Amino acid sequence: MSAVELPASPALPPTDVERSRSGALIIFKRTMRSTRGKVGAGLLLFIVLLAAIGPFVAPFPSDKVVTLTFGSPDASFLFGSDSLGRDVLSRVLNGGWVLLLLAASATAIGVLLGAAAGLIAAYVGGWAETVIMRLVDIVLALPQLIFALLLLSVAGPQLWLLVLAVGFSHAPQVARVIFAAAQDVTERDFVKISRLWGVSVARVLRRDVLPNLLGPMIVEFGLRLSFSIIILAGLSFLGFGRQAPAADWGLMINENRLGLELNSLAVVVPALLLAILAVGANTFGDAIARACMGDESGEEAVIASSLGTVIDR
Repeated sequence: MSAVELPASPALPPTDVERSRSGALIIFKRTMRSTRGKVGAGLLLFIVLLAAIGPFVAPFPSDKVVTLTFGSPDASFLFGSDSLGRDVLSRVLNGGWVLLLLAASATAIGVLLGAAAGLIAAYVGGWAETVIMRLVDIVLALPQLIFALLLLSVAGPQLWLLVLAVGFSHAPQVARVIFAAAQDVTERDFVKISRLWGVSVARVLRRDVLPNLLGPMIVEFGLRLSFSIIILAGLSFLGFGRQAPAADWGLMINENRLGLELNSLAVVVPALLLAILAVGANTFGDAIARACMGDESGEEAVIASSLGTVIDR
């Protein structure tokens, strides 16, 4: 007897998670095909590698006095020494990884808080939207650096408070962007049908709304990362960031500015690295934004579909 052939099972439609991952992958590929994406990624990769490998290859401990103050560069000290006679190269190599961790953490907090506020305001509407968005307007009235300084002046320059202060300063801008994007999504038919069926709010937001907001959230993270770097470096320069004798690029600029004529590299090198980091993050974020918009209509439709903007319920 011949074996009975069973009909092939129909292919299951992709889940929301699969759509989100596919959309993120398409955005990343488009970003890396652009000149902006390659330049931004290259600059970021350089700083990340420097921050990761630097502490292991530094010739001296970052807080050890090894020579005279503001010594000129030579064979033993490639970038010379700082205001206390510490090796500038060693402090530069040790000063990046904490800044990257603080900037990434603060950006993640700001994007998550802002996205949650904007999403809830757009989905719930009514008095909740009014209260949330008016609070956002109040915080937006304060410059980010001033807002962070106000929070830090209450409890002092502690790292956890530093991250929260910078993260909170990003939340209003992110909330505005996500609120505008979520308003369009929440008015679509598949969201309204889910609400009519009695699906819980958390499930509707997770399965129907969030996959459509992946693009704006990725863009906001890339753009806010550059602001986090600038704000954290500025706070360190003003004395509200990491405290001496910590190796911090913003703090190094403040400590060595008086000896600029004796050893300019003690200020120029950390300032240059901060500029490369900020420009790289901003350029890469701009490339992501352009990739999400989609210059070619065909790929734009693919990205939109992958992000879940066309979901057949």
